[in-house]
Amino acid sequence: MNQAQSQDIETFKGIALFTPGGDLIYCIDPKKQGRWHLHLCAGLQEILNLPEPPHFLVPCYTATIDRWLDPQTQQIQTYAEAYPLVLRYQPLLNAIFQTDVVWQAAPVTEGLCDPILLATYRASFPQLWEEHELVVRFERSLTSSNLTEPVLPQPSTKPNLQPLGYTLHLFIAGHNPATERILQSLRQVLEQFNYPYTLKVIDVLKHPEQAEIYQVTATPTLVKVSPKPTRRLVGNLDNAEKLLELLTFPEI
Repeated sequence: MNQAQSQDIETFKGIALFTPGGDLIYCIDPKKQGRWHLHLCAGLQEILNLPEPPHFLVPCYTATIDRWLDPQTQQIQTYAEAYPLVLRYQPLLNAIFQTDVVWQAAPVTEGLCDPILLATYRASFPQLWEEHELVVRFERSLTSSNLTEPVLPQPSTKPNLQPLGYTLHLFIAGHNPATERILQSLRQVLEQFNYPYTLKVIDVLKHPEQAEIYQVTATPTLVKVSPKPTRRLVGNLDNAEKLLELLTFPEI
């Protein structure tokens, strides 16, 4: 084996996607051409017979590794990071990627991987919370067309929706059963629109400065941060018509 062939084997980009139940699907790309998070979600959908790709697992249940050749030292360098929810799987990650490194904790934005918010998907995706002892290497060449070209979420046909994702902030006062019901109700209403969104949960008891910045005086309050203009909905968050108005109509 010549040096070029050896380098092709030693350098790669790897991605792992876990389920809350501990199952794993991963890919290794020796050509380092891209990241396949959506492909892995589509793979889980087919393997576990899910109603749709579980995009909400990204990035909170992911781990990535990159091995490259340092052009100055001609030495193989490795950087591996995993989100806190999957850091405990380091031995398994080292086994599948055939390495022996200490995985770094990926930085998490406040509210991004809120366990209560993630748990609201459990009723719709119960298979993800079950343990199937699943460890699958995703191979692009061995999968059906729906895995090689996963279907991305498409905008709703409802009038006035623009082809952009929404950034929403939900302001709450502490995590309790009432908060969990609010999150469950809000997620169900949002997903009726089948439209991409990012929801950040902000506890005003821990971050009063955020409430001041967004002029939040009562909870729960949902704030549409982008696209502009900023709008807010206070109180009843399970009203689909009010939520649609929040997303689609300009500030009055």
